[in-house]
Amino acid sequence: MRFSRRAMLSGAIAAMSTLLSQAVTAQTAFPTKPITLIVPAASGGPTDTVARLIGESMGRTLGQTVIVENLGGAGGTLGMARVSKSAADGYTIAVWHIAHATAPALYESLKYDVVNDFDHLGRITDVPMTLVSKPTLPVSNVTELLEWIRANKDKATYGHAGVGSASHLCMLMLMKELGVQMNGIPYRGTGPAMNDLLGNQFDLMCDQTTNTTNQIKDGKIKGFAVTTKSRVSSVPDLPPLDAGAVKGFEVSAWHAMWAPKGLPKDVSDKLVAALQAALRDAKVIERFANLGTEPVQADLATPAALKAHLAAEVQRWGAVIKASGAKGN
Repeated sequence: MRFSRRAMLSGAIAAMSTLLSQAVTAQTAFPTKPITLIVPAASGGPTDTVARLIGESMGRTLGQTVIVENLGGAGGTLGMARVSKSAADGYTIAVWHIAHATAPALYESLKYDVVNDFDHLGRITDVPMTLVSKPTLPVSNVTELLEWIRANKDKATYGHAGVGSASHLCMLMLMKELGVQMNGIPYRGTGPAMNDLLGNQFDLMCDQTTNTTNQIKDGKIKGFAVTTKSRVSSVPDLPPLDAGAVKGFEVSAWHAMWAPKGLPKDVSDKLVAALQAALRDAKVIERFANLGTEPVQADLATPAALKAHLAAEVQRWGAVIKASGAKGN
């Protein structure tokens, strides 16, 4: 069979076009530049710690630097609003926690839908919390601490990372159980709050083990109890509040990763795979263990599982916040 020169030329051009197209696709395959990871809280706090560990590991998998940008304020809503309005190209992602679920009950003028305006990439870790105090508080165990709280009531002060944050929710539940009302002092994250607690500027805080473990071990603050049903390996001497002191008490600060709504599937798949690889990273697992937490099971680190969990948490905490009367600023 004979082919005309025109047909042969057309075939060659088509073949070259295909090769060029494949080369361009390879060159522009996500990611081709650094990725910004928004943390809606101040630098140095527990969520910042989690985000930096995860971001560093994901960066190795993706072959690009993951740059953490702290954007705190308004209970994390400033940072998450920024993410919701960012381009859905995979170059802006966020690590945030339980406060994402409390935002709808706290902020009547919230400018985004916490469930429907984001792509849900996966859960990261459920961090235990600790009940701690300034170093000079005149009590030595959890029983004495609760007696001191009941005696001082509205004279007692506690710090938290903003209305609706995990540290705020923990204290709301504790006050509800004890039938007292203490004075809350909001900060732009528990990193700054910890600095003031070390300086005896307020009395109490309920904060994540990722922010308190080393301070407790070094004797810089007093630790009294954990908010999980069982003891925590990083602070084994602290009893659970549930073990007699405040029966049934349980709060953890779950963390997860989100992106703007509408990611291309190939981009979403790469980010989810990198996140899941980070949760299997031996370095991440070791660092998490030193801070009293661990990665979630693989079946929880998926978009579908996170979306379902978030929707359930919005309902759960909405009721708690409504009963407390708390409102965001």
